[in-house]
Amino acid sequence: MRMRGRRTRGVLAVVAAAVLGVAGCDAVGGDSAAPSESAKPSPKPTPLWDRSPASVAAVGDSITRGFDACDVLSDCPEASWATGASPEVDSLAVRLLGRTGAAERSWNYAVTGARMADLPGQVARAVRRAPQLVTVMVGANDACRSTPSAMTPVSAFRADFEDSLKSLRKALPKAQVFVASVPNLKRLWSEGRTSPLGKQVWKLGICPSMLGDADALDSAATLRRETVQKRVEDYNKVLEEVCAEDERCRYDGGAVYDYRFGTAQLSRWDYFHPSVNGQARLAEIAYRTVTAKGP
Repeated sequence: MRMRGRRTRGVLAVVAAAVLGVAGCDAVGGDSAAPSESAKPSPKPTPLWDRSPASVAAVGDSITRGFDACDVLSDCPEASWATGASPEVDSLAVRLLGRTGAAERSWNYAVTGARMADLPGQVARAVRRAPQLVTVMVGANDACRSTPSAMTPVSAFRADFEDSLKSLRKALPKAQVFVASVPNLKRLWSEGRTSPLGKQVWKLGICPSMLGDADALDSAATLRRETVQKRVEDYNKVLEEVCAEDERCRYDGGAVYDYRFGTAQLSRWDYFHPSVNGQARLAEIAYRTVTAKGP
């Protein structure tokens, strides 16, 4: 019995040594050194898009200035979808930064009447603030000219947008850009023409290429409006294509163009520009795009 016990203990020792040896090979592998206890996992790569930027600068035209949202024929930046402080709008900046943060770290460089040719100058002013996010909404005034023939050529529209993004990227390599599509001007005409007051204000010179002779439905008027609408669609294609070439740029996917503005979303003075309610809807679209999960 003693001999059998010694023999059994010897076999168990050999088996234990073999098991430990195999486990050691699996854990370390060949002649590799054992991992250090202090080793830490590699950090995850920083995403290209930050869904919670710490500052916002807005560039663009009258829509971003809140034109006719609060009073007739005047800017109302506090109602701006991008940077406004109005609680009724709950602007993109307020949603991202909070009310205090938006007051301290958001800036509006949009100008009523601006066209794409004005964007490089606005961007040059905006980059001085080194914003983490720049919002762009421009193009309606390029289509809203005295006649369709006076509209900005698509090639010039593209060149100015490309120059704007290049200068922005040179000054701020990591700044993010949100680009809103140009609204559906024909839809705005269709809604606004139901208002006698709106049509009277349109005669003061608001988007004559689309809104002129608002009640005319003859073939010439129809062709004029279709020509303007086609140009808007071409502008949106440019915005999408140029933005896609920049890894830190997000286009809204045509969400503003597709939004069906009703009379509640249009200014009660000109039935063309967004009302406070309309500005709030634009803020929702922008926030949804900026905070969407992605690369």
